[in-house]
Amino acid sequence: MFLGLLIAALVLVFDQLTKFLMQAYVLNEQPVIVLTPFFNFVYAWNTGVSFSMFNDGGQGGAVLLCLAATAIVAALLWWLYREKIPVVRGGLGLIIGGALGNVVDRVRFGAVFDFLDFHLAGHHWPAFNLADSCICIGAVVIIAHSLLYPEKKTSEENKQ
Repeated sequence: MFLGLLIAALVLVFDQLTKFLMQAYVLNEQPVIVLTPFFNFVYAWNTGVSFSMFNDGGQGGAVLLCLAATAIVAALLWWLYREKIPVVRGGLGLIIGGALGNVVDRVRFGAVFDFLDFHLAGHHWPAFNLADSCICIGAVVIIAHSLLYPEKKTSEENKQ
């Protein structure tokens, strides 16, 4: 369990640190800094969930998303407590830390600060941040592990 909690804490700290640095020193309220033909830093507030989905719920939506995320984190902590596989614990830590990073933003600001903007041929992926990235990476780790190493049923379960 320690590995997952350590990863979650590191993700939370680095997520909040990157958001602070981007707001205060890099973007400094500039709407866009063009870095490459396919990547920008943007100054964006997201009242929805990851990658700006459901971005029109207003203040009530922010409270509901905060409560939902907190409930999900509680369930993930229970899973982490029971999980024996280190790779899955790491994936859970990434998800928990990312979710908590976005919850902290919602509590502090009523929205999540996003600053990474990828685009191609005039089409932009919704802006996101380190927390969103860690949530996705953690989910991919857990799914990949379950596909590559499916649980073997015990001989007693096979008899039924």
